[in-house]
Amino acid sequence: MKEQRSILVLGASGGVGGAVAKAMIARGWRVIGLSRTARPPMEGIEWRVGDALSADDLIRAAEGMDALFYGVNPPRYENWAGVCLPMLKNAVAAAEAAGARLVFPGTVYNFGPDAGDVIDENSPQHPLTRKGAIRVAMETELQAFAARGGRCLILRAGDFFGGTGSSSWFQAALVKPGQAVTSVTYPGDRGIAHAWAYLPDLAETFARLLEEESRLGAFDCFHFQGHWLTGAEMVAALGRVAGHAALPARRFPWWMMVLMSPFISFCGEVLEMRYLWKRPLRLENRKLQRFLGAEPHTPLEEALRRSLVSIGCLTA
Repeated sequence: MKEQRSILVLGASGGVGGAVAKAMIARGWRVIGLSRTARPPMEGIEWRVGDALSADDLIRAAEGMDALFYGVNPPRYENWAGVCLPMLKNAVAAAEAAGARLVFPGTVYNFGPDAGDVIDENSPQHPLTRKGAIRVAMETELQAFAARGGRCLILRAGDFFGGTGSSSWFQAALVKPGQAVTSVTYPGDRGIAHAWAYLPDLAETFARLLEEESRLGAFDCFHFQGHWLTGAEMVAALGRVAGHAALPARRFPWWMMVLMSPFISFCGEVLEMRYLWKRPLRLENRKLQRFLGAEPHTPLEEALRRSLVSIGCLTA
């Protein structure tokens, strides 16, 4: 009988981590979550007490794991410079001690204008933002871990939808959780395409990649294309799903972010990422398709319907 494999999911109660935990449980993996306080098993997740800011806690929690999923980030972009790298270094130490593969969800923050509009795994990473520079430093840390004998997997994706967390643009701007969809607030030019990742599809991709451990490199990176849509296409699809033939689309109040940024740090952090809504940035997924045969892909309207149901905007 094949031995059950196990994974420690950091951020198992969040959007990305929760989706990955669910996908791994569905494939028969033992899933461990980390919590600052004791919790009973929940939806197949076993909980261990610990803090991601403590290397000792992570090393204890990761003992015996085959993989460690890094699904944590400071909320609301707060103190990235002071927290992101220390937390990742703790995760690296835990994966190294356990002999586990460290699994990391990548972002498009890493890329500056010189990368072009179509990004593959070899595109140059010269970001112009502080958060982009931090993400590059984090991936450099992972490369160093792999160079000294560790194993890492990065899967890079665009903006998420389909989860219940509040950190996604989908439920923080486009729609209002718990309310019927009567309009959409769109952050960019509706003629420019944007990369969206439906979380259950992304989580399934992580799971399928992990089940091909023997084929993965010590440091392997893949790009997830997801749904590549103009703003007009996203608004129209939401209208069809919500039952509104001509769903009104409002502009995101960037002017408010400008006015409030001197007083509210979060507004300044959001403003820094506005460039991602001003240009098309498509993730090239040919490497992923060659490796898996096809990228997991739920049709757009079905993915949007499930997403709206999960956040209380539609009845099941």
